[in-house]
Order: sequence, then C-alpha cells, then structure tokens
Amino acid sequence: MKKIEAIIKPFKLEDVREALMEIGVTGLTATEVKGFGRQKGHTELYRGAEYVVDFIPKVKLEIGVDDAMVDACVEAIIKAARTGKIGDGKIFVTDLERAVRIRTGEENVDAL
Repeated sequence: MKKIEAIIKPFKLEDVREALMEIGVTGLTATEVKGFGRQKGHTELYRGAEYVVDFIPKVKLEIGVDDAMVDACVEAIIKAARTGKIGDGKIFVTDLERAVRIRTGEENVDAL
C-alpha cells in the first residue's frame, strides 16, 4: 500500500477529485494548507498599502491506495491539476505500513 500526498491549486480540487473517482479511488482527504516553493509569495495592495503574501493557499490531498493503483493515481492527478504555470504543486508517494477501518476492524487493502 502507498500513501499519495498531492499539493495542488485550490481551484483544481474538483477536477482532481473527479479524475480520481473515474479510476476507482473511493476516498480521499482534502485539507486547506498554505506554503511556498519556487512560486514564492506575491505583493497585494490593500487600502492603499502594499504588503507581501509569503504563503500561497493550496489544497493537500491524502489518498491511501493499493500498490497497483499508484501510477494511475499519479497520472490522474497530474492530468487534472496541471495548468502549465508555476505553482501547480507536488506529489509525494510514501509507503503505508498499515491501515485500519475503525468501524469494522478491516485492515490494509480491505480498509482502503
């Protein structure tokens, strides 16, 4: 099993969710986060004063999948989230040692 974490632009969330549902992903967790990378921050004008926004709003997706689905999930995320502009995000894939469904006690792939 693998855990896929994807940091994407907020307006791409629905597109990515739909793309993942189409390939059989049955659940994911989405969290509003802030961060920066090469995109850095930007300046905004508010009531005549200019200020720097250091952290950019993003959405972090967390998905637990069977090993066989990893490549399809990564490709679906890339296809749905890519704009071609800086700040499209990142995908991290890590090993997932154990998963347990609290309600039933099912474990590992059965719990996903």
